Amino acid sequence: MTTRSYVSRFGRLGLYLAILGALTFVSPALGDVKLPSIIGDNMVLQQECRLKIWGWAEAGEKVKVTMGKMTAETAADKDGKWTVTLPAMPAGGPHTITISGKNTIELKNVMVGEVWLGSGQSNMAMGVNGVKNAKQEIAAADYPNIRLFLVSRRPFLKPLDNVGGQWVVCSPNTVKGFSAVMYFFGRELHKELKLPVGLIASAWGGTLIEPWLPLAALESEDKLANLAQRAKKPAQVNQRSIHQHPTALYNGMINGLVGYAMRGVLWYQGESNVMSNDQNYLIKQRALIEGWRKAWGQGDFPFLYVQLAPWNRYKVGWLPLIWEAQLKCLSIPNTGMAVTTDITGNVGNIHPPNKQDVGKRLALWALAKTYGRSGIVYSGPLYKSVEIKGNEIHISFDHVGGGLMARDGEPLTHFAIAGQDKKFLPAKARIEGDKVVVSSEQVAKPLAVRFAWDKTAMPNLCNKEGLPASPFRTDQW
Repeated sequence: MTTRSYVSRFGRLGLYLAILGALTFVSPALGDVKLPSIIGDNMVLQQECRLKIWGWAEAGEKVKVTMGKMTAETAADKDGKWTVTLPAMPAGGPHTITISGKNTIELKNVMVGEVWLGSGQSNMAMGVNGVKNAKQEIAAADYPNIRLFLVSRRPFLKPLDNVGGQWVVCSPNTVKGFSAVMYFFGRELHKELKLPVGLIASAWGGTLIEPWLPLAALESEDKLANLAQRAKKPAQVNQRSIHQHPTALYNGMINGLVGYAMRGVLWYQGESNVMSNDQNYLIKQRALIEGWRKAWGQGDFPFLYVQLAPWNRYKVGWLPLIWEAQLKCLSIPNTGMAVTTDITGNVGNIHPPNKQDVGKRLALWALAKTYGRSGIVYSGPLYKSVEIKGNEIHISFDHVGGGLMARDGEPLTHFAIAGQDKKFLPAKARIEGDKVVVSSEQVAKPLAVRFAWDKTAMPNLCNKEGLPASPFRTDQW
């Protein structure tokens, strides 16, 4: 296709991106072996998992990969791509990996341990320099066996085989701008498991969920067919908003990581979808989870996510529907959710600075469900069922831990009930064993209950381990 015809078909933005993509993967010299950015010095490889190493070379060029006593050989295919697979290894290091063809690359200070990928929008992207007690946290971030990889922000209209970024050793100098949620999560794992931890952060503030979805995931869901069609029409993309185009961030910031063995994913996103009053967030998050799992081909790896914190600038009624969608995502196998209604301290701040508790709560899910640590209470109370007894509603919960309690020792807050008129009124609530009993003198025959069903709700119900209860409703009115 000529330059003129390309511009005619895809617009000048399409031409610009095509040229950028081509330049990204030009080999340093004809025939030289080249590696993707995710494979480099200081990286962490996933323990107990077959390890894929790949790159580019001249078509037909023989490539040998050596790691200790392990050696694998192959030849680049007609497109210049090559891949080898090394046997699973136990945690440890440092190791050196040598890749040789017409040139030789030596990767140093490579560890084997636990690898996690984190993605989403600004609350995932927020650096350690933005959290509470940031100065002290940064000064204490001397963990040579925690490694960080920050993916460069780059949207693209077609899947790219590489991402921007490099592995660095965690230190006060490197942690400042790295995802705080990822860092505090990884720090918990590192301390508890006593293993090297590799953290890959690929996030972009203010983004919808749609650009993080792969095309195959959009095409697999009838209700997302319109998004799939948009993803296939690059001529309609505005250069300023390309990062919001369906599949654009998956193409540019996730696809180049596919194949790099990892343990699981952390996800913190949804604020932008609240603002658009998204009625299909459950469908989209399910498609994202299933789409990423299918792309990696590692089975149903853990997918742990954050339920959004309250914020007073959302429109009335929109945030609870996203909360509900996030709660329902727990029905997807091997998922976990950290509730954050209690951490903001200020409903006027969409970026709660307490990222320490967010990371720790995600780590509790991982330690209990992924790493099999017994005796860990990893979730706050989650709605289970209700029973109507006269003018009272008795609510049962999963994950009560050591028992239900009010975090501040005050009467329970943010419960409301309604009768046949469907008008929800504030309700009195008390704890009876592992249940909460709610009632209102104004509702003689209650039919439904809602908890924390408001964009500014910071309720006090939690378990004795201090983990807050998730907002819920028993009606579908």
